[in-house]
Amino acid sequence: MEQTTTTTAARSNPSPIIVIIFWLYVGIPLTIGVWETLVKASGLFK
Repeated sequence: MEQTTTTTAARSNPSPIIVIIFWLYVGIPLTIGVWETLVKASGLFK
């Protein structure tokens, strides 16, 4: 029960810094992966 309360509290009021770090940590590798996939795909059609 305590874990659910903590998760709800964190979800309803997250620290902006933690959110930014999380998005950078997830977003940058994801963007690089998508970019590399697009480059490889465009290379196949040339």
